[in-house]
Amino acid sequence: MLYFYSAKTDFDFAMNMKKTALLGLVLLVFSFGCEKDDICSETTPTTPRLIIDFYDFTNPTLNKNVTNLAIIGEGMTTPYQVYNGVSKIEVPLDVAQNLSKYQFVLNYDNSNPDFINTDWLEFDYSRSQVYVSRACGYKTLFDLNDTTPFIHTDSTTPDGLWMRNITVVQPAISNEDETHLEISF
Repeated sequence: MLYFYSAKTDFDFAMNMKKTALLGLVLLVFSFGCEKDDICSETTPTTPRLIIDFYDFTNPTLNKNVTNLAIIGEGMTTPYQVYNGVSKIEVPLDVAQNLSKYQFVLNYDNSNPDFINTDWLEFDYSRSQVYVSRACGYKTLFDLNDTTPFIHTDSTTPDGLWMRNITVVQPAISNEDETHLEISF
């Protein structure tokens, strides 16, 4: 068997190897230059809201659904949220202050104003910032004041307090997996 040696074949082979090596080097540089996406996953726990469960005042072991309960922040005219037919709600606390004050308006959209009843709840708490990640930043955790966690008052036009009993169940608001406040009405 005869083999013919050709310088051109060696030259082509060497050029192809150089191109392959250069392409591999470029891909290697780009792969090290890439960073992980900085997207905060929706499943990552962020600043928790205050969780409130509602109970029947005459039978405190039974949950009771609210009817058109509007939560309106102090100085606001439109509700943050209107809840209907649920016994558990979430209320955000102000991350920039140690107080949050809300109107809790029962039967908010009722055409008969005699059935609408407004109570005010002012929450007093301390705040702490906790680092979550570069993508999510910080979250705020809250601790309700030990001596006066809330102040419960009637509306400026007294219509009687519809919330009959309010109990702090968990003063540390660090997640939304547990109830922080129970209200009987």
